[in-house]
Amino acid sequence: MHEPKNRSGEGRPDDDLILSVEDLAVHFPLGGGLFGRGQRLLRAVDGVDLKLKRGECLGLVGESGSGKSTVALSILGLLTPTRGRVVLDGQVVTGRPSGDRKSLARTVQIVFQDPYASLNPRQTVRRTLEDPLRVHGVTARSEIEDRVATMLRHVGLRPEQADRYPHEFSGGQRQRIGIARALILNPKLVICDEPVSALDVSIRAQIINLLLELKDTLGLSYIMISHDLGVVEHMSDRVAVMYLGRIVENGDWREIFERPAHPYTQALIAAIPDPLRHAPLATTGGDQPNPLNPPNGCAFSPRCRYAEAVCRREPGPVLETRADGHAVRCWRADEIAGQAALASNESEHL
Repeated sequence: MHEPKNRSGEGRPDDDLILSVEDLAVHFPLGGGLFGRGQRLLRAVDGVDLKLKRGECLGLVGESGSGKSTVALSILGLLTPTRGRVVLDGQVVTGRPSGDRKSLARTVQIVFQDPYASLNPRQTVRRTLEDPLRVHGVTARSEIEDRVATMLRHVGLRPEQADRYPHEFSGGQRQRIGIARALILNPKLVICDEPVSALDVSIRAQIINLLLELKDTLGLSYIMISHDLGVVEHMSDRVAVMYLGRIVENGDWREIFERPAHPYTQALIAAIPDPLRHAPLATTGGDQPNPLNPPNGCAFSPRCRYAEAVCRREPGPVLETRADGHAVRCWRADEIAGQAALASNESEHL
């Protein structure tokens, strides 16, 4: 396993938080007839707790439909949670009026997955970067031009490219523009929602390295949303694994990748294409259950090779953080983690 490039968030005090998500739940009522009869409840997110220190990158991973983007939208203030709260840079986000989103934009921004769909094809790059500055009260022409030129240089583009349109750029360049737009207001937290999944494999590493460089240069904190643990392993200080709206494992990146204690985490790691990863980990079959009709007991039990009667009967233990900061929601977590550690140690001697 390679050493990720950046771990600048390690060693900071626990009270140095940029973000705290507490018991976050987002439920959507669906269907139903007159007076709501027959209505079903989609529990997109169901009791999520997350903490992010300043300067850290938190990897939020899981399959499509696990609730990752719903958590992101709640942090951005674009979704009203059913319960729980989000505290961002000391300010409570939840419960604010919808018109207060503007004040959050200076603290948190997002880099979208698709650089083709996220840029206005009728706007030049200059207009794309200037508009947020004007909306937030920057009116001096010289300051606007200087900030646009500086940001383009930060993301590896030339200031003279500012008068071009999105179709004149490659996919990787468009994502650089998307990153520049997210950073133009100098936010403290950036949510990266699958920022390289729509790009060619040949340029993914360039964008990942750019994000890491900007994190150090500008003192940013990241949430890296991805289903690709290879990307998360390279960038993250801590990793939270989501399954069907809940966090099933959370901890330091090394603990997660070397001693995964939840069978779902093991299955995700086993899917990373790495010829040097000799240790056999648990694999899984089947699809994620329908969130409108979740299984009894642990939601992962129908796909889990370790499942026993208690797993199919009980929803799983409370996600509790141990002294080492590792938290797991699994009845057999200690046994599974021990097997993973043994397999990892054996692989080191091959």
